[in-house]
Amino acid sequence: MATTSAPIVSLQAPKDVSIAEIETELSQIWQSYSAGGDGAFPAATRAATFSLVVYEPEESQQLLATLGFYTGPVDGIDGPRTVAALEAAQKAFGLSVSGKSNPETLAKLREEAAKKRGQTITADGNGGTLPQYALDASGAGVADAIAATNPCRIIALCPTAGEDEGVIAQVSAYCPIQKQTRTSLICCEYITLRGAEVAIERVGGMIPALLISELPKFLWWKATPDAENSLFKRLAETCNSVIIDSSLCHDPEADLLKVQNLLESGLPIADLNWRRLAAWQELTAEAFDPPERRAYVKEVDRVTIDYEKGNTTQALMYLGWLASRLQWHPVSYEQEGGDYDIKRIRFTGPDDRDVQVELAAIPTADVGDIVGDLIALRLTSTNINADCCTVLCSETGGCMRMEAGGGAQSCRIQQVTSLFDQKAENLLGQQLQRWGRDRLYEESMAVTAAIIKLANRE
Repeated sequence: MATTSAPIVSLQAPKDVSIAEIETELSQIWQSYSAGGDGAFPAATRAATFSLVVYEPEESQQLLATLGFYTGPVDGIDGPRTVAALEAAQKAFGLSVSGKSNPETLAKLREEAAKKRGQTITADGNGGTLPQYALDASGAGVADAIAATNPCRIIALCPTAGEDEGVIAQVSAYCPIQKQTRTSLICCEYITLRGAEVAIERVGGMIPALLISELPKFLWWKATPDAENSLFKRLAETCNSVIIDSSLCHDPEADLLKVQNLLESGLPIADLNWRRLAAWQELTAEAFDPPERRAYVKEVDRVTIDYEKGNTTQALMYLGWLASRLQWHPVSYEQEGGDYDIKRIRFTGPDDRDVQVELAAIPTADVGDIVGDLIALRLTSTNINADCCTVLCSETGGCMRMEAGGGAQSCRIQQVTSLFDQKAENLLGQQLQRWGRDRLYEESMAVTAAIIKLANRE
């Protein structure tokens, strides 16, 4: 389903400025448009909502902008405009068209950007020029979900490969057009700082000064959060909440332990991948809402969880949530391996009940946008008189393996409907409406970390 965000208009296209000129340049934009500019444009003001810092180590959006495929703000948000720009670039360079960044696409973009330095637009090799990406190209003239929430200011930190040649600063402003306020626009302003990682870290001390005072401050760290990273530490201490997405983890178990260590230190963290589990959690709880089943939830002692092979974070976090709600304590972990990379975890529940869980990584031919999505799960009991058998499955994965498990109990089978807001940019837009600690997430993560620590001892 497409996002229903409003279309946007460019108030100020990305403009190179010195770091010292950032505030002055932005102030001039708002002064110029506060009364409607030259009369051909509605009055525009900066939205007074919050500040968002985005640490974006992936270079695709920067390179697309350099090559002329992308004309929006370099903000690290992989919304519909970035997807359309990737598709246009992949077509132009004869690559497989997916709308997603991948090593082949990134390598080609880097190669073409290197050729373009100091030129206008790179020729396509056939006497033509590369197609420019317009905001409405391919029907993608829809604002990124983040723009629709009217952030006061987005500061994108974009470390690049190569030598330290200092930091390039850009400012821009974009306004979502809302039907109910046609006479004036509430706009977003963007600051982009681009340079080698050491250069970005060198100017890290001035970034907190760019955040709007007396408004909430968020840090979206699109990499593994690391307490030893000086830039991460400085920004995390300045912001009210740190937002991550564990679906991006390269080493899921190790990275989840790092997140847990930060939670234990008192740092407020929000994981977008945790939000993707909401439908699974709600349907699990709903299955035991009927009075005739409510008491039997304590009888659950056999659990099977299937997930897309490639990332265990969703499966581990769901298990941590389930165990924290049912007061299960992990006692052993066994890695069986095989085609499904089977993991077996044993818990002790109330009254010393033995609880056994199996995690299975299912190879899938068509991997979705989120690596490691849950596919299906089964909750049952060794007590054949307990009415607790529950099977949940995704629309895409189906329940064949779970239903084939058989058993003496009749199972309640429900399908989990994937929501359009599973993508990071949509979840981020929702997350920016809330800030502070999530106790349920923290309690679940404590159990998840205990499971991982068991695995490390085995």
